[in-house]
Amino acid sequence: MVKGALLVAGTSSDAGKSVLVAGLCRWLARQGVKVAPFKAQNMALNSAVTADGAEIGRAQAMQAAAAGVEPEAAMNPVLLKPGSDTRSQVVLLGQPVAEAGALDYQDLKPMLEQAVADSLAGLRRRFDVVICEGAGSPAEINLRHRDIANMGLARAAGLPVVVVGDIDRGGILAAMYGTLAVLEPADQALIAGFIVNKFRGDLRLLRPGLDMLRDLTGRPALGVLPWQRDLWLDAEDSLDLDSRPRDVLAPLGKDTLRIAVVRLPRMSNVTDVDPLAAEPGVAVDLATTPGQLAGADLVIVPGTRATVSDLAWLRETGLAAAITERARAGQPVLGICGGYQMLARTIDDDVESRAGQVPGLALLPASVRFAAAKTLARPSGTAFGEPVAGYEIHHGIVTVDGGTPFLDGCAAGSVAGTTWHGIFESDGFRRAFLADLAARAARDFTAARDVRFAAIRERRYDVLAGLIEHHLDTAALLALIGGGAPAGLPTVISRLASP
Repeated sequence: MVKGALLVAGTSSDAGKSVLVAGLCRWLARQGVKVAPFKAQNMALNSAVTADGAEIGRAQAMQAAAAGVEPEAAMNPVLLKPGSDTRSQVVLLGQPVAEAGALDYQDLKPMLEQAVADSLAGLRRRFDVVICEGAGSPAEINLRHRDIANMGLARAAGLPVVVVGDIDRGGILAAMYGTLAVLEPADQALIAGFIVNKFRGDLRLLRPGLDMLRDLTGRPALGVLPWQRDLWLDAEDSLDLDSRPRDVLAPLGKDTLRIAVVRLPRMSNVTDVDPLAAEPGVAVDLATTPGQLAGADLVIVPGTRATVSDLAWLRETGLAAAITERARAGQPVLGICGGYQMLARTIDDDVESRAGQVPGLALLPASVRFAAAKTLARPSGTAFGEPVAGYEIHHGIVTVDGGTPFLDGCAAGSVAGTTWHGIFESDGFRRAFLADLAARAARDFTAARDVRFAAIRERRYDVLAGLIEHHLDTAALLALIGGGAPAGLPTVISRLASP
């Protein structure tokens, strides 16, 4: 049985690291290997809550599901949640500990380094294999001195590294060579090979380039993953939004339901709407202008890391007026978490934005007060006569003084709100919700009875594992996991590499 670890780095953000880690986890799990994912430091607005109430990156929760294990805080010990262009909430081992900017974040490094080292060591003791995911790119040499997620982690833990690149973006051979060349020799010594992601075309055209890359670097291409349609998994952040599904499955009735999701600047947990997009006859689109809300059967105002700031953006863009107008016309609006808070009468925030009391859209009989402590939970309940499970991640505490109950929130007329994320993953509730929406919109829509969203996710993990098995040099990957980077890998000399 193989034992060890591997770090998957990328030529850039969104190169395919998260997907490759998930695929490797599922492939190894199918071989009977006890495997866990790990990302030392993650910057993302899409997060999940573990069974014991810890907040981690959504991608690591997805990778844990692919591995067939329960997600835990150790799999993502440091999570950064941007609240603006310059500051982020720092979540350490599942709990918020600070708000930091790019410069003062450095002061937290000793504490974060220790948590990362202890988390990885603990996972390696309890699992046969740990597949680590880097952050951004190791070629960000201006950040190397404080790196805890890429080559800093690899050096500290002796991890072999493979670099994945997205060929769909172009320039992949230069990106792979350059990623290696700008690193100092001790870092280069751990990079053992390259993987090409999202290839479409004739592999014979690419092969000479990969051979030349091997000759230039002394490192092989360990495989070429083909471009795979509809292989979207849980998005990590806004970079992934445009990879959300666009094709609408044919409706079972005569009509299609159209759902517009407001694309807030600091939108979080966009995965809330993925189960809706998996339904036949449901079109889910992102909207940034009032015109894109026109004709929608439902408008969803999603979660956000910056409720007050994003509410101001809603007003500046005219979306707030458009949402208010729809509500007055009796057209459905749903707010989730931060979006729910925006629909309240007032928001009192001395924690996140420190703006004090600001008016909400006043579409629901509720008021919001931000608490210093973050609510992290996995609640369950009933709505439309169906069981619902979700998860909560918020500082805002909503007090309801009217309307009718809707999960933990309320509904008034055609407007409803809840702090629960993930509600549409409950299949029975999702179908009942869509049936009610179709009745309100007078649409001839029939919800499919056989769509199980959990099963859809499982099938995607299996597809990923199949791609790993058929398109990567799995023997070479196992050798790296068990034996580390080969000795004597050549150093690519560059003006930036130290002697």
